[in-house]
Amino acid sequence: MATGSQYLYVVAALLLVGAFAAHVAHATLLAAGRGAVAALIARSSPAFAGVVGGSFAAGVSVSPAYEVGPRTAAGPYAIGLAWAAGVCLGLALLLRGMVVGRGPWGNMFEFTVAFAFGIVAGYLVLERRYAIRTIGFVPLGIALGLVLFSWTLPREIEALVPALQNPPLLTIHVGMAMVSYGIFAMSFAAGLGYLVQERRLADGRTVDRFAWLPSRVTLDAVAFRAVVIGFPVFATMIVLGSWWASIAWSRYWGWDPKETSALVTWLVYAVYLHLRNQRGWRGRPAALVLVVGFVMVLVTYSGNLWFPGLHSYSGL
Repeated sequence: MATGSQYLYVVAALLLVGAFAAHVAHATLLAAGRGAVAALIARSSPAFAGVVGGSFAAGVSVSPAYEVGPRTAAGPYAIGLAWAAGVCLGLALLLRGMVVGRGPWGNMFEFTVAFAFGIVAGYLVLERRYAIRTIGFVPLGIALGLVLFSWTLPREIEALVPALQNPPLLTIHVGMAMVSYGIFAMSFAAGLGYLVQERRLADGRTVDRFAWLPSRVTLDAVAFRAVVIGFPVFATMIVLGSWWASIAWSRYWGWDPKETSALVTWLVYAVYLHLRNQRGWRGRPAALVLVVGFVMVLVTYSGNLWFPGLHSYSGL
């Protein structure tokens, strides 16, 4: 099974390269005007408030239908390759988990691959509902970068240090980190897309800049929905981590670099949700907060590589 996991990992890397290239081609064809006719197809409003109600959904159009985006010849290949890459990454992690008898994220190599899988999975789920294929090269590019980085990391299966030998907590705690990181990557992609899409006119009004990109309404809804899903998962991950720290190190919190950066990340997204809910924040300020938030996600993911701390062993 270990060999099979490695083969699937290699195949997934190749498929991810193809998926990224196809998404770039899809966006390029639309930007060049070859998909202009398809881009004129009416798009339904984002389906958001049907899942998240209350004041969080205020100001967002409601529609039970999925959004239909512009099409190009590269589009079907882009999404097909992304699905294939996601399936292969998932199977590689599953086989690795069966071999090690825990969640397949006990060292930096495993967690990096799992992070990439979380991004691909989050993109596929949100793309199906919001038709955001034209910005798909952003999350897939991040996932591809993580997979390429994982090639530089040791892949050997070794026994974990005593503090990590808690399979249930390791599986759940780090698994939640994988899920939340992947979902936050989608909020970053949508926020970045919003910053590119927004155009301010001389009279102060804002309009969409490009017809081939998802509308600002769609990008704002995707970003918000991603945070609404990822934030409680991330918060639960921190709580479980504190419990595990009490078991392993006899204290709930020690201001370890990874703990501190995780707290700052949580605060950034908490501020975003608070301002969005209480003050109706939307547009460029909210998108900028999401960009900062994902920068902090990357710091939380990699900070232990630059700063010594209790999370430094096993690359975590």
